[in-house]
Amino acid sequence: MNFSTAKRSPNPTDRHVGDRIRMRRKMQGMTQEKLADALGLTFQQVQKYEKGTNRIGASRLQHIASIQQVPISFFFEGAPGLSFVLGESSDYVSDFLATSEGLALTKAYMHIQNAKLRRSIVGLVKQIAEEVKH
Repeated sequence: MNFSTAKRSPNPTDRHVGDRIRMRRKMQGMTQEKLADALGLTFQQVQKYEKGTNRIGASRLQHIASIQQVPISFFFEGAPGLSFVLGESSDYVSDFLATSEGLALTKAYMHIQNAKLRRSIVGLVKQIAEEVKH
């Protein structure tokens, strides 16, 4: 078998970063085409980034973070093998945002401009969660 032509699966970290880019893009209601235009790329290149089949250079990742209005560390939260570097694992956050309900709830919450109202909503959800536990 010729290893130079063998099909390799994406690196788990590249796949994770791509998943986070896709998640954030969807949270913003942005299409692959719109992100590609902002980056000066084709939507196919964005697809490859999101699947983890193409690696993203540091300056390109910084540009994506700027477009998506998140810190670069956002893309590595919950990454395989990095929980010791970034603190507690946030896999549950990724899992939640991967659901249609989680994404819808997050998008709706982000549209609430009143900070006091947002804090009240968080308090209400915490209270409901406590009642469900007992």
